[in-house]
Parts: sequence; C-alpha cells; structure tokens
Amino acid sequence: MHIKILGSGCANCHTLAARAREAVTNLGLDAEIEAVTDYPTIVGYGVMTTPALVVDERVVLSGRVPTTDQVAHLLTDR
Repeated sequence: MHIKILGSGCANCHTLAARAREAVTNLGLDAEIEAVTDYPTIVGYGVMTTPALVVDERVVLSGRVPTTDQVAHLLTDR
C-alpha cells in the first residue's frame, strides 16, 4: 500500500501523517507513507484544500484532519 499526505507541510499535514502512521501500525499493514508538498503535483490530484490523503493513487480525503480511527476506516474501506 502506498499512502501520500498532500499539503504544504503545515501542522495539520503533520497531524494527518502521524495519524496515518498510527492507523497503519494498529492495522498491521505494510505501507509506505510519503509527504507530497509540491503544489503542481497536489493540484494534479484535483485537490484544492489540504491536507489530503491519497491511498494507492486515489484521493480518499481532503480538507480536514480525521481521527486515527477514521483513517483506519479509509485504509480498510478501499
């Protein structure tokens, strides 16, 4: 599984990344987590509000910071 956190590197982006790492650990998943801060790349995903969560090249969330449980649900409901 490949997870990308799209955003400028702000506090919300770091929080989303931490919650994604925690969800991956809790679920026992084998996943790579990558931060993407390049604006043209972010826009290329169609994301206009960050942070955003991309799982295996599919945007599953943008514009808010979910709880760890919500991230886990997004990772298992794909």
